[in-house]
Amino acid sequence: MAKDTKIEVQGTEITILKNENDDFISLTDIARHKNSEHTDTIIQNWMRNRNTIELLGFRESTYISNFKPLEFEGI
Repeated sequence: MAKDTKIEVQGTEITILKNENDDFISLTDIARHKNSEHTDTIIQNWMRNRNTIELLGFRESTYISNFKPLEFEGI
């Protein structure tokens, strides 16, 4: 069963969703710290960042057995 907990980082409350063995951090909460009115724009910019894309590719290749790196290159 999923359980939410909250931590405070530099005065901002961040939600952590715990689901079985995995923890997920709320990107929306982090983006809200940068700009509370335009969280969508903040996240869009993060998703376009080359470092973010490389991290996602690394994560996928590590955790997904049938990951296809050639197909991922299009991203």
